[in-house]
Amino acid sequence: MNSWTAFRGILAKDMRAYYLKPPNISWGLIFPIAWTLMFFVRSGSPVELTDVLPGVVVLSILFGTTSMLAVTITFERRSRSFERLLLAPISLSLLIGAKTAGAIVFGVINALIPMIWASFLLDLSGTNWALLLVGVTLTAIASTFLGLFVAVSVREVFEAQTFSNFFRFPMLFLSGLFIPVAALPFYLRPISYILPPTYGTDIIRMATTGRAVMPLGLSLPVLMVLIVLLFLGSMSNVKKKWIL
Repeated sequence: MNSWTAFRGILAKDMRAYYLKPPNISWGLIFPIAWTLMFFVRSGSPVELTDVLPGVVVLSILFGTTSMLAVTITFERRSRSFERLLLAPISLSLLIGAKTAGAIVFGVINALIPMIWASFLLDLSGTNWALLLVGVTLTAIASTFLGLFVAVSVREVFEAQTFSNFFRFPMLFLSGLFIPVAALPFYLRPISYILPPTYGTDIIRMATTGRAVMPLGLSLPVLMVLIVLLFLGSMSNVKKKWIL
């Protein structure tokens, strides 16, 4: 079987079957839109909106990707569709890549929601669009693998969504989305520096405002390392809980 054909087929099937499931609509689309409106409509201060834009973008990505994986993975596990896919002559890494590609695309699209709103309220002419795309894509990949790591540990959608909230909501306050990491108590800062959204937010902030807490030469490599670790952890979790 051609690897690209298999990848495309699995991705297309997931898009048709899962993208419009109620949990995706509620957590993956309505929730980010509501947060975007809350921040952008309530205030007329351009400086304030500029400061919160990176956090809202990362928030949209985080909830979009993790919600997508919570639906696709748990439905596949409950219906035992994943076991049938394992019989296909493709590698496990290609299979996991195909299952997560839709969530990554979903997360990148979700990032457009706050950016479109911001374009009506802010002057984005100074935005580094190439760096923004890199930051959004890497954040979507990291959030997707985090969602995969959580989703393979449970069997039902509501369990995956609930379990994900134990990670997502603390990240709102610990990843520098809206509260600077430097403003956190010193004993919480080490936690912030092991969370992928911390670095994704900083990269997007550099792209949109030209300011960042950490050097770009640090944020990009660390985020890539975290992506690799999350992928390896997810693969290990899949093998342990779904295969062995």
